[in-house]
Amino acid sequence: MEKIIILADINCDLSPELRQYFGIEHYIQGHVHFSDGREIMSTLDWTNIDRESFYKDLSGTKVKISTSPLSPDEYYVIFEKYIKEGCKVLSMSVSSKVSSTFNSAHTACERIKKDYPDSEIYAFDSYRTSGGFGMLVCKAAELRKAGKSFNEIIEWLEANKNKVHQMGPIDDLMFVARRGRISTGKAIMGSFAGVKPMGDCNRDGYVTVLTKAKGIKKALELTVEYIRETATDLENANIIVTHSGREMYAKTLGEMIEQKLNPKKVFVGDVFCGSGTNIGPGMVCAYYFGNDISDDLAAEKEVISKITGK
Repeated sequence: MEKIIILADINCDLSPELRQYFGIEHYIQGHVHFSDGREIMSTLDWTNIDRESFYKDLSGTKVKISTSPLSPDEYYVIFEKYIKEGCKVLSMSVSSKVSSTFNSAHTACERIKKDYPDSEIYAFDSYRTSGGFGMLVCKAAELRKAGKSFNEIIEWLEANKNKVHQMGPIDDLMFVARRGRISTGKAIMGSFAGVKPMGDCNRDGYVTVLTKAKGIKKALELTVEYIRETATDLENANIIVTHSGREMYAKTLGEMIEQKLNPKKVFVGDVFCGSGTNIGPGMVCAYYFGNDISDDLAAEKEVISKITGK
């Protein structure tokens, strides 16, 4: 029987509950840098920093936080360990469009192939972030458990990664403004009006705003309806809900999905510090499988128009 090791990077945001449920034992950490001189290794829990202080720093202006992936050399050491143990290594990375993590992993993979010609190792670019990336990691673990071969798992992932959808509101527009994505004036006006931007991920791995809801209640209701219209095989679906410092909203959304859509299982968890540094505070988002993302999100825009009447 093949010994397949799945190594996803920290940006998959899979909680301890999720990792235990799907039998995901390993993951790749990253570096988190603070402008006050601190540096920690990111983990898929709050072992190295507590959630409240992290999102407090991220929401403020006194301390700047940044992340960096492991270097190709660091990846190489991890990959080599498992190759020497006779494992086939599936490296899974957050979208290469938003992070250099895949480049590090891919470079290390190519070195492994050169140094160990008989090894089987693959660098997979998810084209997704946070829970969307996590959905693909969970599916890979499910396929492994079902006895699929190394190549069968890779083929499924490459064929289906553009079927991962997401939807949910962003609640902190000031962070978005500080990152230069909108003007400060728009952020202030939007916050005052209770506007929540909401979007899905396009085929290139970028989140595109599809609509704006006024108020969190309306935003969560719209999220549920969007899932209803775009998800496939809901009764057998696993849905991941992640949040960056908005636990109450995330739990509410999870309960709404369970009650109104009745999927197989809903998992609610954190956006940890690896992803959280770039996503920012105030996000609540559901991730799930649907049909292939359409070109320019044309079909998804039609769904939003149908739901909102706009």
